[in-house]
Amino acid sequence: MSLDIYTMDDLKVKDKTVLVRVDVNSPVDPKSGFLLDDTRIKLHAETIRELQNKGAKTVLLAHQSRPGKADFTTLKYHAEALSEILGKPVEYVDDIFGSNAKNRISQLQSGEVLVLENVRFYSEEVLKRDPKIQAETHLVEKLAPVVDYYINDAFAAAHRSQPSLVGFALELPSAAGRVMERELKILYNAVYNAERPRVYVLGGVKVDDSITITENLLKKGSADYILTTGLVANIFLWGAGINIKQVNKDFIKNKNYCDWVLKAKKLLKEFKGKILYPKDVAIPVDNKRKEFSVKKIPNKSIHDIGSDTINEYAKIIRGAGTIFANGPAGVFEEEGFSLGTEDILNAISSSSGLSIIGGGHLAAAANQMELTGIAHISSGGGASISLLAGDELPVVEVLKQAKSKFKL
Repeated sequence: MSLDIYTMDDLKVKDKTVLVRVDVNSPVDPKSGFLLDDTRIKLHAETIRELQNKGAKTVLLAHQSRPGKADFTTLKYHAEALSEILGKPVEYVDDIFGSNAKNRISQLQSGEVLVLENVRFYSEEVLKRDPKIQAETHLVEKLAPVVDYYINDAFAAAHRSQPSLVGFALELPSAAGRVMERELKILYNAVYNAERPRVYVLGGVKVDDSITITENLLKKGSADYILTTGLVANIFLWGAGINIKQVNKDFIKNKNYCDWVLKAKKLLKEFKGKILYPKDVAIPVDNKRKEFSVKKIPNKSIHDIGSDTINEYAKIIRGAGTIFANGPAGVFEEEGFSLGTEDILNAISSSSGLSIIGGGHLAAAANQMELTGIAHISSGGGASISLLAGDELPVVEVLKQAKSKFKL
């Protein structure tokens, strides 16, 4: 199918300065700042290496975490990791659009790669606004004049409308990078050919994204079942009136997610039978896994879904025509609590339906298990599930506008 956007095949980049938005947001040791995983950097290396080989002057724009989080840090180590992956020097500058950054951009030689500072160090980057407003930010006004093309390869952030993601495409000839292009082709094909029943397995800790998308999916009639795990499940359990006990309520409160409990309660009432939450949960007792009915949860932290829930979910998954999963089922990195995540992934892998796994921790777990029955492991959970829910992705919309505005 045609995406109606420019791709890298449309750009003549030799000796041109190309600004590339990538998503190399990675697990980071909060004490040392060292990267714990370079999967996303390796993913974007394909796009960057192609630009190098074609003689482009490549400038990378990216983010790491968000303000207030322990892993909100510079991109120094990301640049070092990219240098190792490419086998060529990659420079890092601790500036985004100031004179230091612009001077270094102007000095770039063909084939060289420069990494700018974490774009979320700039306060306007965290604001979600209309692309036309984002195109008028300092970031875009300062950097657009010193580059020739803009490439967006950050599929994992394609559902966000922030200056570095949507602003440049309104000011410069712009195209999708190889990661973006591949993800869009696969996922749009899945949207148009999705068989029923359509089952969405939503877990992890990104409650706001998951519940918003749950509402969108159900209102549009796009989902037959939403199976909840992880913190998402805890929110729905509480919303269903189940006493998840104070320690789990406090965790939700500390995350400022109490409003989402009210939203979950409303959705459960509006879409009866469509949203499933656990029947039982797993909790560490004396450093060992112990399972409890949700009617008898002790005042201890919930770490996983229980065996009865796993069996119920697995049966629904194996009967699905299309399955999408995003987020782990629990604290899967702890011994004894990977069962939910692994069994859900095994059920998805053994299902005859079309299966897509979102990015992040669940993708890492799927890769580690070396599963062969999953059609596509996406680089972005939130973006892929938004697209599958039928939402317009802001990044794709501005790339479409760029194609109509700039004739190559």
